[in-house]
Amino acid sequence: MSEYTNITTKCGEIKGLDRGEYSEFLGIRYATARRFQYATPVTHWDGIYDATKHGKVCIQNRTWYEHLEIPQRYFYYNEFRKGQTFDYDEDCLNLNIWAPKEKGCYPVLIFIHGGGFDSGANYDSAIDGAAYAKRGIVCVSIHYRVSVFGYFTHEKVKKAYGREGNFGLDDQLTAIRWVKDNISDYMGDANNITLMGQSAGAISIQYLCLSQKCKGLFQRAIMMSGGGLFPKFSLPRQAENTREYWLDLMQTCGAKDFEDFRTMDPHKIFTGIEELKQRRKDNTFNTMPVVDGYLIEKPIDEMIDHPLDIDYMIGYTNNDMYAIIMSKIGHDFIKKNGGYIYYFDIDAPGSDDNAAFHSADIRYVFGTLDKSHRPYGPEDYKASKMMMDYICAFARTGNPNTGELPQWEKTGKKALHITTPTDKIKMGHPSQWELLVNTITKGDPK
Repeated sequence: MSEYTNITTKCGEIKGLDRGEYSEFLGIRYATARRFQYATPVTHWDGIYDATKHGKVCIQNRTWYEHLEIPQRYFYYNEFRKGQTFDYDEDCLNLNIWAPKEKGCYPVLIFIHGGGFDSGANYDSAIDGAAYAKRGIVCVSIHYRVSVFGYFTHEKVKKAYGREGNFGLDDQLTAIRWVKDNISDYMGDANNITLMGQSAGAISIQYLCLSQKCKGLFQRAIMMSGGGLFPKFSLPRQAENTREYWLDLMQTCGAKDFEDFRTMDPHKIFTGIEELKQRRKDNTFNTMPVVDGYLIEKPIDEMIDHPLDIDYMIGYTNNDMYAIIMSKIGHDFIKKNGGYIYYFDIDAPGSDDNAAFHSADIRYVFGTLDKSHRPYGPEDYKASKMMMDYICAFARTGNPNTGELPQWEKTGKKALHITTPTDKIKMGHPSQWELLVNTITKGDPK
C-alpha cells in the first residue's frame, strides 16, 4: 500500500500519494461552476484536501448510453476504458498532478484529453504522468465540461455574461491559469509550461493558441491526432447559429424554459440527446466550440495566420482521421510557424487490421503500453521511450533533440517518421530498428 505525502500550498494543506520516485495528487479541484455558468477558480480550501483518488468525470453519454454495440465505440472502449470505473458528476473541474520527489523547479506538462468534445476522462488507462515525473517533469491532466454542459448556447447566457458556449474551453483556460498560479507548490516552473493534447484535446489547444488571452500562460504546445484545423469538422460556428439545436433539445426534453432546463435531471437531458441523435445529423457540429467573440474571437480562417509565438509540435498517425488532410494542414502550419511534426507509423499489434489508428500514439507518449490488451513487444517499448525522451527535451527547452536521438529537423517539409522493423519489413524497408526522418509528400503521408 502506498504511503501518503502532505504538503502546504497557497490553497491549503493537501494529502497525496507517495509513490517512491514521485508524488501523486489526484482529483484536485481547480474551479467551481454551476450549470451553464463560467468557472470560478479555487483559491483556498479548509482542512486537509484529500488528493488520493481520482476526481469526478463530467456527465456524458457514456454515463448511461455506452452504445458498445457500435463497433467504433466498442473499439475505443476496449482500447482505453475497459475494466475501469468512472464516477460521473457535473461537479467535475479537477486535475491530477504527478511531481518528482527531489526538490527542484521542473518543467510542466499539462495534458488535455480527447473525446470529440462530448466525452472523455483525464485518467483513461492510457493517461498516467508517472513516467514524466520520474524523468523530471511535473505532469498535469485536467477535466473539463463536455457535451451539453460544455458547449450549450442560449440568449440568456449571452445576456448574463456577454458571451455564450465554450464552457469546456473556458474550463481548460481556467485550469491552465490555476496551474500557472499554483504549480510552484508542486515544484513546477510556472514559466516553463507545455500544453499537450490528443484529438479534441489537440483541437482545443489549437484554439487556445489563437487567443491572445493565453499569451504568456504557456510556452509550448504539442498536438497529437488532431493537429490540423480541418475544413469542416473543427471549424467553429457562430455561437448564435447553434442556439436552434439546443432549443430543439430543450423542447425534446420537455423543458418549460431556460431555468427549467438548467435544473433538469441530467439523465433526462441525455435521454433527450439520444432522441435528438435519431432525427438530426448535425449533432457533432453543434456540440463543440463556437465563435463566441471572447475565447474564439473571430472565424478561425481569420485567426489562423496569427497564432501565439511559442514552440509547436504536431503529430498524426498512418490511419488517423482525415490523415491526408491532417498531414497537409499540419505541415503547412509548422512551415509557417516553425516547430516539429511527426508521422506515427507503427501498426497496433494484435489480430485486427486498424493499423496506427486515431490516438494510437497516446500509449507510447505516456509509457502505458503495459496497461493495454495488445501484445506490445520490445520494439514498441523502445519507440515509447524515445518518444518520451523527445517530449521531455521539448518540454524543457522547446527543442526535442538531445544529441543521443536521431536529429529531428525544425521544418514543415519533413516529418519524423516513427516506425519499427516489423512495419518497415512490411513496407520494404531495411529490417534494423531506427527512427527515420523521411520526406512526407502532400498527397501521400507515407
